[in-house]
Amino acid sequence: MSQINKIGVIGAGNMGSGIAQKIAQEGIPVTMVDIKQEFVDRGMATIKKMLDEGVQRKIFTPEKVAEILGRLTGATDIAAVADADLVIEAVFEDKAVKTDLFERLDKVCEPKTILATNTSSFYVRDFAEKTSRPDRFIGLHYFFHPAKNRLLEVIPHEGTSRETLEKSLLAARLHGKTAIVVKDAPGFAVNRFFVPFLNEAARMLEEGVANIPTIEEAAKKAFRIGMGPFLLMNVTGIPIAVHAATTLGNELGPFYAPAEILKAQMEKGENWNLDGEVDESRLEPIIDRFYGVCLGVAAALVDEGVASIEDTDRGAKIGLRWIEGPFEIMNRIGIDRTYRVVGEIAERYDDFKMPEILARQKALGKPFEFNFVDLEVKDGIAWITLNRPEAMNALNPTVVDQLEARFNEAESDPQVKAIVFQGAGKAFVAGADIKYFVDKIRAGRIEDIVAFTRRGHELLLRLENSDKLTIALLDGLSMGGGSELAMACQAIVATPAGSMAFPETGIGIYPGLGGMLRLARHAGPELAKYYTFTGAPLNMADAKALGIVDEVVEPAEVETAVKALVQRGKTEKYRPGQIPEHLKPLAAACSPENVQRLLAGQPPEGVPGDLAAKLVKIVGYKAPIALKLASEIIDAQQGKSIPEAVEIELGHLPEIFATADALEGLSSLGRKRPEFKGT
Repeated sequence: MSQINKIGVIGAGNMGSGIAQKIAQEGIPVTMVDIKQEFVDRGMATIKKMLDEGVQRKIFTPEKVAEILGRLTGATDIAAVADADLVIEAVFEDKAVKTDLFERLDKVCEPKTILATNTSSFYVRDFAEKTSRPDRFIGLHYFFHPAKNRLLEVIPHEGTSRETLEKSLLAARLHGKTAIVVKDAPGFAVNRFFVPFLNEAARMLEEGVANIPTIEEAAKKAFRIGMGPFLLMNVTGIPIAVHAATTLGNELGPFYAPAEILKAQMEKGENWNLDGEVDESRLEPIIDRFYGVCLGVAAALVDEGVASIEDTDRGAKIGLRWIEGPFEIMNRIGIDRTYRVVGEIAERYDDFKMPEILARQKALGKPFEFNFVDLEVKDGIAWITLNRPEAMNALNPTVVDQLEARFNEAESDPQVKAIVFQGAGKAFVAGADIKYFVDKIRAGRIEDIVAFTRRGHELLLRLENSDKLTIALLDGLSMGGGSELAMACQAIVATPAGSMAFPETGIGIYPGLGGMLRLARHAGPELAKYYTFTGAPLNMADAKALGIVDEVVEPAEVETAVKALVQRGKTEKYRPGQIPEHLKPLAAACSPENVQRLLAGQPPEGVPGDLAAKLVKIVGYKAPIALKLASEIIDAQQGKSIPEAVEIELGHLPEIFATADALEGLSSLGRKRPEFKGT
């Protein structure tokens, strides 16, 4: 697959400038076009203002902002994007305007150029058929604000080629988006249930069910969100809600059509008045009505094949920032209640029917099951994708079960020569699901943690010893259990965005899935202790020098690199590596003598003073018992076989998870810096 060297964005308004900003931020040259220079200048000013705010918040340095702006070009002639690999239309929702634009782009752009529409209202196919390249036409629906919101709906129409879809997904990944592939249907996935959420709030107000503050409060309680529907419409614009509901109504029927009060509010040109008291007595029936509409529509779109239940949930959690997706909510409140509240909506609106998927689940009498691990076989290579990007692909028993099942399928397939493991979104795997550990500790079920970890080790040993070549693809963040999963594979292909880290001692435990022993096999016990003690990231260039990573390539070259590894066949995994010069002081700082000093809070000797002081400070924030056990385990594993070394690691799990520091560290994650007592 060819690399993406340039992207064009047509439209310099809030959406277009945001898309262009995000693309430039992620390292891709982008040209932003609008019909007047003043519009282009305004878009550029908007981008610069947002980037400057990022400097104030210490997200960017001034140097980084200058670098980003250096990738941005403004123009008023669409010929400026003629040589782009991808051109994204982001003009206002007027079908005639968009159609005319695509007809002109089709004439100007090179044959290689993929054309994409950011429409939220129209069929993608309606624009594709107006061009001579319907196979190179796709929908890319961004969510506001596109420089911050990670969700991207990727919408192929029936004529979109497989190559165009794959290149669009590559573009999404390259500019930091979590993509969900959805059918070319009204509202696509997210707006299909989000717009009725807004519309039903207006209908309840119109019917006198409750006042605005009460409806707002019910919505926030129902979906565990910070902003209710009326405030959301005030922020994003009431005309947008009316336009979206009108479009859905025209395509799907009166149930989706905008409430009269909603249209009237738009005509007044005023925001909703949010003042008033909440009537607690009216919350429950309003919550049920919100559930009936949103959950019912979510089930309907899955019935129609618009999106999977997993991608529908991801759309809500990533695009709308809901804590739970619609199907997770259904599981939480129960299928019986879900069926009841959706049934009430079906009785209220003649053109809304009970979705078959809900009727089937009601008959089964059990919650929905989610698939978090996907398997695809291409050219004799099995690609196993951990597809839980909203949780950074964290490992829990369900994910590990599915990972093992997909591995079993791939390993038993005689057509498969190699098995590649990759993560969806910006992470490979961000470690284990911390909530699982916290819940088990609080329940006094540490033996469950040990059993879960043992199963993980058994799977990783199978990966390491499989007759088929196992390859980890590191194209993003990898921490803890993710790094351990990668290192258990027989080979690793990485991109410059890849990384490894072992942060466990900072949350009261030690790396428990073989990371210490495999890192020590590659880099020696001293560097293994350094990375375990500090949690410092290991970049892919250093990992390649140490023999941990086989190839570091650009994202577009991943498949070529994987095929080359498969063609080469298996090699010695723990071949001697070479410690880069700049890592040698780190190894020296964790010599046996210096480890004792660090554990005692003293600076290591024989290393630069600034490094010694930095290490004392970093190690001082870690859990003392975890540090001590990690050091002892790494020492005890030297000279042992991998299975023997695994047993040493497993043997200390009951001890470490029983410490007060383990609960403190795990339960503090993401909230505050833990305060370790060494108990």
